[in-house]
Amino acid sequence: MFFHHYHHHFGFFGLPFLFFSFLPTIVAAIRHSRHIVGIFLVNFFLAWTVIGWFVALIWAITSQPRWDYRYGQPYYPQNPYRRW
Repeated sequence: MFFHHYHHHFGFFGLPFLFFSFLPTIVAAIRHSRHIVGIFLVNFFLAWTVIGWFVALIWAITSQPRWDYRYGQPYYPQNPYRRW
């Protein structure tokens, strides 16, 4: 019966805490990082040291994305009505 009154507070306190504590992993996932597994492992095992959390966050922000988007010259098709 003691637990019944306090388990409702997990959603109010626990979910924002989990979101904040796994913020480096979320940033790496959104950025499609190449090192998402390593960032997750550092975040999971070393986030409690606070320094590990900052290391994982900086690594997530500065890591290269998995895909490199490059934009080339635009393609302009020849005008079929132009006569030379």
